[in-house]
Amino acid sequence: MAEKTSTLTYSSAFVIEPWNVILLNDDWHTFEEVIAQLIKAIKCTMQKASEIAWEVHTKGEAVCYTGPKERCELVASILEEIELGVRIERSV
Repeated sequence: MAEKTSTLTYSSAFVIEPWNVILLNDDWHTFEEVIAQLIKAIKCTMQKASEIAWEVHTKGEAVCYTGPKERCELVASILEEIELGVRIERSV
C-alpha cells in the first residue's frame, strides 16, 4: 500500500491593513495653504491637491491618503504643521 504524504507550506508574506488620513474642513486656512500642504504631505499634483481641497470644503472632510499606519502618521504630522485638522482611521 502506498503511503500518502502532504506538504504544508508557509509564507512569510503578511497583509498590511490600510489606514486613511482624513483632512477636515476649517474656516481659517486658504485654499492655497491647504493645496501647498497637501502637495508637501502626499507628493501629489496641484490638480489632485485642488480636488481634495474642494472635497474637504464641500463635504466637510475627505480622505487624502491611504496606506500603512506609519506612513499615515507621517502624512498627518505634515498636514498638522500648519494646524490643519486631521484624523487617522482604519480603511474599511
